Amino acid sequence: MSFRLCVPTRGLAGAIALLAVAFAATATSASAAEVNIVRQGKPPSGVPANTKYFTTIQAAVNAATSGDWVLIEPGVYYEEVKVTSAHSGIWIRGMNRNKVILDGQNKTGNGVEIYKANNVWVENLTARNFDTGPECDCGNEIWWNGGAGSNKVNAHGWYGSYLTAYDTGLNGGYGIFTNNETKGSWENIYASGFNDSGMYLGACQECDARISKAVMENNAVGYSGSNSGGKLVIETSLVRNNAVGIVPNSENPGDGPPPQDGECGRPNIENPNATPSITTTKIPRCTVIRDNLITNNNNLTVPVNGSTAAAPWGAGVELPGDYADLVEQNVIANNANNGVLGFEYPNPFPPQEDTIFFQLAGNRISSNVFIHNGYRGGAFTGDVSLMGGFFPFSESTNNCVSSNVFTGATFPAKIQGAFGCQNATTPQPGGGEEAIGYLVRLPTEAAEGRIVNPPVGQPAPPPQPTMPNPCNDVPKNPLCH
Repeated sequence: MSFRLCVPTRGLAGAIALLAVAFAATATSASAAEVNIVRQGKPPSGVPANTKYFTTIQAAVNAATSGDWVLIEPGVYYEEVKVTSAHSGIWIRGMNRNKVILDGQNKTGNGVEIYKANNVWVENLTARNFDTGPECDCGNEIWWNGGAGSNKVNAHGWYGSYLTAYDTGLNGGYGIFTNNETKGSWENIYASGFNDSGMYLGACQECDARISKAVMENNAVGYSGSNSGGKLVIETSLVRNNAVGIVPNSENPGDGPPPQDGECGRPNIENPNATPSITTTKIPRCTVIRDNLITNNNNLTVPVNGSTAAAPWGAGVELPGDYADLVEQNVIANNANNGVLGFEYPNPFPPQEDTIFFQLAGNRISSNVFIHNGYRGGAFTGDVSLMGGFFPFSESTNNCVSSNVFTGATFPAKIQGAFGCQNATTPQPGGGEEAIGYLVRLPTEAAEGRIVNPPVGQPAPPPQPTMPNPCNDVPKNPLCH
């Protein structure tokens, strides 16, 4: 479900509107909403009629219906939690982000899985050490699952805030994860220690989503987003010390339908063209990566899996076969190979009957500050490197680069001239066999380094900021007077 570079071997407005409707509905029916409190000890005496006590999170979820609240008292909970469509419209909220802990004990499983359920909030808690395994679709700490592998959007309304996800072993897959859903947001989230990606949003052609105030560190990939686009904003976040930072990507066959496409208002959402043609740099872009600090994404001690081990490392932002994304106003610093690395991406590779030749087209990189990237040296390292035009039928055109502050090299050289956004069209960036060799060599170098210094479990994070008032908007109950 994540980005795989197989070269070596083969709206925000909608979310706000939905929130307003949901909260309005809650306000009008607050007296009918029940509060299910999870407590590991005995319940107190004199419990109000609209409040029930449970000793497990799962039991409290099972008893909840739309509009109800599940409030979790501090404690370590050794359980997996499954939310189904019968529980659409519920809130699951811990009373303290750092003291409400779902602990997988480094066994196979998922922490919280919300399966094909609409408008579910998960807030103010920690999920840790739920691991992958050969016989389960697991290893996800908090997962809004709209139907993995279905190639369809089957749910809407995923909301997470003040969440911590981490794994201290080698087998944690994803931290905070949404797929096959639209209309959602993550805010004040943290993830570390995952062999795939700390934060993943995939399989939504029109995601209508906002991610803000996130911290992604010590993962194979900080953020990954396969075939996700349209209205999608990643902003005001810190992405550091991963093997690679932010990676929106086109993918085939996983998490379809492809491609990753940031164009606004595309007419072919239901049956997308996998290789759209973008004819000018002057297009509106709705997938936006902005106002982030993206730094030191060179960490080869992190766990990896089969797909992330094959990805280029040492890059702040990677654009494999991306269309019409906007990368703006970020600080991108101290990434060993590339600040931004974009490239044409045939997948699977080497080409076969079902290969899709994803292009690098229509992306804009502007008004960023680049500091000390590409310090390992080489023809294709530096602040920005774009590569494409590898095949006779390539259309990796109309990418543009403007108003950035550079301290290192670019490929092509003097990129803000011929490839500046002042131009209505820009050519293919080129690179040829040498560029392909560079893309192949990066994961090979990483594999050689991991033989000498194998990956290790990453440290548990320090406490993270908890929700200021976990009783906000909750009906009156013994925890919220």
